[in-house]
Parts: sequence; structure tokens; C-alpha cells
Amino acid sequence: MDETLRQLGELLLSSIPAIFGLLIVWAAYRLIVYTPLQKILAERQARTEGAIQQAQAEIASAEKRTAEYERRVREARAQIYAAQEAHSRRIQQQRETILAEARQQADATVKNARAALEKDVLSAKASLQQQTETLAQQIIESVLKSAAVAGGR
Repeated sequence: MDETLRQLGELLLSSIPAIFGLLIVWAAYRLIVYTPLQKILAERQARTEGAIQQAQAEIASAEKRTAEYERRVREARAQIYAAQEAHSRRIQQQRETILAEARQQADATVKNARAALEKDVLSAKASLQQQTETLAQQIIESVLKSAAVAGGR
């Protein structure tokens, strides 16, 4: 067993330079490669996340602006529809007013025409009555002259 322990001791002593070499290589790896690589990866991750967060913020901002524009468009459309409706009501009221005036004028014209027609009818009746009397007088005179001429023969 002493021999085994002695060989084990020699083995350990001979492995000390390899252990130191391994530790140096490991320290050099950590110092030269691993730490700068971790910094670069962290920076890249931060930039990527920052870009993603910035893009998400810009998307949210664009969505807010879009919603605001859509709200404004809806309000503008509602105002336009209200203005069109008010305009249509004014036009309809004007039409009704003009139509009422036209009806009144037409009624007045019809009344005046009826009155003029009645006047003309009365005038025509009076004229016919007078002509009838004149014609009757002329017929009577003509008949009497014919009778007097026929009786004197």
C-alpha cells in the first residue's frame, strides 16, 4: 500500500504543472474570450430588446393616432350628416313655404278668374237679354210691316 500511496503522491506532484497550466488556460479563456463574449451578447440582447420595445412603443403610438384619426373622422362624418340633415330640413321648409304661397296665389287667381267669369256671364246675360229684346222688337215690327203690307194690298 505504501507503494500505491507513493505512486499516487508522484502522480499528484507530476500533475501540478498540468493543473496550473489548466488553471492558466481557464483564466485566460475567461479573461480573453468568455467575459468579452458575454458583454457582447448582453449588449446585443439589450439592443434587440430595446429595438423590440421601441417598435412596440411606436406600434402603440401609431394605434393611438389611428384610433384618434378614426374618432375624428367619425365626428366629422357626424357633423357632415347633421349639416346635410339641417340643410335638407331648411330646403324642405322653403319648399313647403313656396308651395303654400303658390297655393295661395293659385287660389286667389282662381277666385279672381271665377269672379271675372261670373261678371262676364252676367254681362253676357244682360247683353243677350238686350239683344233678345231688340231682336224681338225687330221681329214684331217686321211681322207688323208684313201684315200691313199684306193687308193693304
